[in-house]
Order: sequence, then C-alpha cells, then structure tokens
Amino acid sequence: MDPATFAARRTRFMEQMEGGIAILAATPVRPRNRDVEYPYRPDSDFFYLTGCDEPEAVALLAPGREEGPFVLFVRERDPAKEQWTGHRLGIDGAMEALGADEAHPIGEIDDLLPPYLEDVTHLYYPFGRQPELDRRVAGWLNRVRARARSGVRAPRVVVDVEAILHEMRLIKGEEEVAAARRACEITADGHRAGMATAAPGRFEYEVQAAIETAFLRHGTTWSYPSIVASGENACTLHYVDNRRRMAAGDLLLVDAGAEFDLFAGDVTRTYPVTGRFTPAQRDCYEIVLAAQAEAIGRVRPGNRWDEPHTAAVEVLTQGMVDLGLLTGPVAELIEAEAYKRFYMHRTGHWLGMDVHDVGDYRDDDGWRRLRPGMLLTVEPGLYIAPGDGVPPELAGIGIRIEDDCLVTETGCDILTEAIPKLPEAVEAAVGQVS
Repeated sequence: MDPATFAARRTRFMEQMEGGIAILAATPVRPRNRDVEYPYRPDSDFFYLTGCDEPEAVALLAPGREEGPFVLFVRERDPAKEQWTGHRLGIDGAMEALGADEAHPIGEIDDLLPPYLEDVTHLYYPFGRQPELDRRVAGWLNRVRARARSGVRAPRVVVDVEAILHEMRLIKGEEEVAAARRACEITADGHRAGMATAAPGRFEYEVQAAIETAFLRHGTTWSYPSIVASGENACTLHYVDNRRRMAAGDLLLVDAGAEFDLFAGDVTRTYPVTGRFTPAQRDCYEIVLAAQAEAIGRVRPGNRWDEPHTAAVEVLTQGMVDLGLLTGPVAELIEAEAYKRFYMHRTGHWLGMDVHDVGDYRDDDGWRRLRPGMLLTVEPGLYIAPGDGVPPELAGIGIRIEDDCLVTETGCDILTEAIPKLPEAVEAAVGQVS
C-alpha cells in the first residue's frame, strides 16, 4: 500500500488520542524448533499504522511533537546478518520508506524512550499482548515516576490502543477493500483447484496441496491452516489433520483462504467427492444453502449484527425438524437452543487483516448496527455426528457454506460468489483433474 495510506491512518488515530503518547510493537519472531523459526508475519495492529513488516521494531506516536509525531525504533543495518537473513530497513530506510520523522536503533530504546513518557497525561499501550515488552514498559514508567521529586510527572492514565485502533480497522477503506477483493479472488482459484482434485481414493492432503499450490502461484499463502475434512471429520469444526483417504459417498468440507497484503480470505465449500450428492446429502446441503441465503439477505446497513444469525438459525432449525433430527415447534426449539446439537457456532465473524478480525460485536445499544465498509463472513452449517436419534442416512454428514460479504450503501457485495455453490455447479466442478 502507498505510504500515504499509513500516514493517514496515523493521523486519524492520533486525532482520537487525548494527549500523551502511544507505543506499539512488532510481534516477536517465533521459534518452530531448535534453530528453525516460523515464517514471519507482522502484527496486524502494528503494520496497520506503520507499514513496517520487520520484527524487533517499536513505534511511538507523539501528537504535537515539534520534530514530528512518528518515531520508529528498528534494527540497524548489519551486512553480516543480512547475508544470512536478508535486507533490513535500518535507520535511514525507516525514514525514507516508512515516513518516520525520526528513527533510532532498537538496541537504544531503553535509554531513548523513557523521556517521551515525561509530563504526558496518557499512555496508549496494549498491555497483556507481549509479556516481555510489558515488563520493559513498566520499567520505563517506573523510571519516570522515580523522578517525581524533580517535578517530572509520569502518565496517570493508561489506555489500550485497541479502543481506538480496532474501531478504525472495523471500517475498511478503499485500499483495504481492494486487498480483500484480491484475497478473495485468489481464494476462489484455490477452492476451484480443490474441487477439481477431489476424488474417491485420494487423500485429504492432496486437495489441500491443490488449494495451497494455487495460492502460491499468486505469490501468497494461506490466511489460516486449511481445513480439509471428509466424512465424519467434517463434524469436527477445526479439523486440520487432513490425512484421511476419501471414499466414495463422502462429503468433503473445505475451509480455506488466501492472504493478500495481510488481508484474509475465508471461505468454506462442501461437496461430494464422487461429484454427485446422495439424496440425504442434498437435502442437508439445500437446508444450509437456504439458511445462508436468508442470512446474507440480512447483511444490510442499519441491520444489527445478530440478524443474519437469527435468520440462519430459524431456517436450520426448521430443517432439523424436517429431517427428523428434532421434534417440536421451531420457536420453542430455538428458545431452548436445541439446535445447538447440530449447529453450535455463530453464523459469521468480522474479517480483515485477521481472519477473526477485530471490532466489538456489541455497543451500548446492544448488537451493533452494520455500516458500509464492514467486512464479515456468513457461514451457517449443519453437523450431524453419529449418535442417539440420528437417522443412519444422515449420520456423519457435516456441511458448512461460507462466503465473505462487504457491507455496501445498499446491501452487501459477496466477494467470493465466483466459487461454485449451487448444487449443480458444485457437482460439475468436482473431480475434473485425472
């Protein structure tokens, strides 16, 4: 994204601060085993305001500072280390590429940062996310407090940066919408590749490989570990083993998404590995599809967050009665939450830089109202694990259908509608690779 985008975000953020300074940090590198690290992925909040994708970096925002409000502490250039791990921005790069007003070596932060805490009223910092940094921030505060007899005052109010930042991230701007659309386009390519690969006798991980290869062809990777769950595995919501050999008659539930410019796609499709639904599978599938259609119809500005979920639950519960899974009046079954045996999660979540993105779901007025620029998933499901009272032809069926929806001025835009979803389209897409 253009550096001006990050500068505009910082300005908006600082306009909402009540004086003081804000401190945000890059996420640490995580060891995988011994001397191997997990691929580095920047902290979403830190990147959102800085555009910095390097570890060992700390940003300080000081509104009204004469020399400029944006200060970065980063790793220094080191040719010997860069020979092994790649280019670093360094001090000059932090100012030239990221627009920092001032930059310093991260190794000098303990000496250089505490003076910024002197004689300011508020400290904006997300305590509790990085314990080691929490201890250092507490030490910096104590150093300033120790100078009270010299007339120096430490911040009296500590505010979690999330109070401002996560509300900002909830409403997507033009650049973010563009990134989300691209993530969804790549996600669609992956799902189509997975559908084409599915066949009896193949392993779940072969479908996973097809999906993630499609992501890699676009120069990106997954936004969360892919779920490729066949047969009864589909009744485990976050199944990620992906080791089972698929058999004729299986349904395959695939929940996978690509990440582009740190924006996540998140889509689920369910399809028969033979390319044809059984009558029982199709009955269940059409119930979930109808529930999703009702839910998506409620994704409109002004509607409350829970309206899509309520609509989906009504359709699903009626479907459970029609299938013989539940008995009794639908309203009473919903009030008693009897449906939760077969549908135990909410119908969606915020989507953005994080798969389960930030932003409150309720405000002082109850479930919050949808606004243009909000991005969310709509993902009803039906999970019929074998057990007492389950008809044999339904036992082991797990279905989820999920799309990514952008709230617009007049309704919603389904960003993932290119992925086959109608039963006939799904059947036509399965097993096209020999």
